[in-house]
Amino acid sequence: REMARHLAGRCSSHAIADHKRAPLRRGRARLLVPLADAPLVRQHRVDNVVPRHANKTENAPQKTIHGETRATKTTLVLELEQADMNRIVLGDNLNILAAMDPASAQLIYVDPPFNTGRRQARPQMKTVRDITGDRIGFGGHRYRTEIVANHAAAAGYSDRFDDFLAFLRPRLEQAHRILTPTGSLFFHIDYREVHYCKILLDEIFGRDCFQNEIIWAYDYGARSTKKWPAKHDNILWYTRHPTNYTFNLNATDRIPYMAPALVGPEKASRGKTPTDVWWHTIVSPTGKEKTGYATQKPLGILERIVRVHSNPGDTVLDFFAGSGTTAEAAAKHGRRFVMIDQNPEAIAVMHRR
Repeated sequence: REMARHLAGRCSSHAIADHKRAPLRRGRARLLVPLADAPLVRQHRVDNVVPRHANKTENAPQKTIHGETRATKTTLVLELEQADMNRIVLGDNLNILAAMDPASAQLIYVDPPFNTGRRQARPQMKTVRDITGDRIGFGGHRYRTEIVANHAAAAGYSDRFDDFLAFLRPRLEQAHRILTPTGSLFFHIDYREVHYCKILLDEIFGRDCFQNEIIWAYDYGARSTKKWPAKHDNILWYTRHPTNYTFNLNATDRIPYMAPALVGPEKASRGKTPTDVWWHTIVSPTGKEKTGYATQKPLGILERIVRVHSNPGDTVLDFFAGSGTTAEAAAKHGRRFVMIDQNPEAIAVMHRR
């Protein structure tokens, strides 16, 4: 609520009805923020909007605001301008998905909670000069590491579900409805739940619409001494149609041959197209890409998906948007995006990004 009021400023909670716009702009993305205490108004699906009291001119677009039948708490729309705008939405993704038009997104990527049973957080740390510190830094001086007060408690999210599949099912059913006939869903999960999630997706999409299980392999972090260390995630690729789908292989990046001497200098210099095993480092804890958001995924993974499985001008949807990597990949390659997350911290990170 505090974040919504901060973003809205003096804007009326009836932003659609009054057609008032808050002085907030960052690129072409728009923020949609629900107000828990907003008066009851009818939901709206907005295709194209002109000011309610504007004089109609020859070239002015027609106003097409479609009212739904159910009255509910409203969503505050900031800088509502065009139907094809990029959108960042704060709210429960199931309710928002249910209000979206069918066949309105060409590509959906989701990185839901992994049901690890623990809280996902990335605490902020700082170093303080201390002769008894735990590390040596610039100039040979010793420093101690401290966790920034209250940050770890406030950041991140709970990653525990009593019935994980029951949580996912209605959201994935909506994803199936929202995909265009040639669209694709990429579902990012890990080894703990991937087998159950694949069965669920087979039921919703059909087994013949399963195309690949992509293994994202990385080599970073602690190593168990009691079992083989888990250093990969699983990305399940499903399509709306079993054979007719977008797949622009020529748009992909190319990777080096593991044995370049065996293929000759010409092929070695060109590289090869990836397989279903993608070697890619995680987001560096000290790199420029890092946002500080827990479970942030690397831009390179999302860029490959966006380039190959959508076309310029398409709409890319991510309803567990987190740090907004999907939005950055989409915008970078000329796609529109719709990002949904119920965590105000995620919305703040995406807005900055």
